[in-house]
Amino acid sequence: MTRFVVVVDTQWDFMAGDGALSVAGAEELIAPMQSWLSALTPDEVAGVLFTFDTHFVETYAASPEAAMFPIHCIRGTKGWGNMLDVALVDPAIPAWRIEKGVFDMWAEPGLALEDAREPNQPTIEREAFFADLAARRVTDVTVIGVAADYCVRWAVDGLIARGFAVTVPAGLTRGIERQIDAVAAEDFAGAGLIVERASTPNAA
Repeated sequence: MTRFVVVVDTQWDFMAGDGALSVAGAEELIAPMQSWLSALTPDEVAGVLFTFDTHFVETYAASPEAAMFPIHCIRGTKGWGNMLDVALVDPAIPAWRIEKGVFDMWAEPGLALEDAREPNQPTIEREAFFADLAARRVTDVTVIGVAADYCVRWAVDGLIARGFAVTVPAGLTRGIERQIDAVAAEDFAGAGLIVERASTPNAA
């Protein structure tokens, strides 16, 4: 069965211990995530999407996030950079990236996916991209990344709303206030989210 992979906000400011909004335990996930991505094969994975939380100094203070968190992931800075290299992904697997300015990768209209390896390639509008996945019968999505109770949670919510079955490996995510088990039980009971335990080498 072919699946799609979404890698949520694996950026310096969230993953590094000295990041501007470091998620507890996230730094310990970097090596397992790298190993997991490297083990993906083109016969099982239709593509990988990296999401980037993206903010600007000039506008952050007026954003809803400013009331909750200090400024982070300023575009173009070290803190904004991805701690996982797209080169980890088998070159036969398409890789994409998307920048978002809020927790929910689905909330902002008109966002588009860019080719993560060849930025000069044409972009694809987000909704059209996922509709095409569904049309090609790619119905399963695995989500990894941070934070389990914020951006991962909203990514999962949008995927389920669009008809995808979603799996989150418990060993490849961390939360700020709630871990993925609590998120699944409290927000997605009976809603098609599977929390996967480390039962295979590719589950971390």
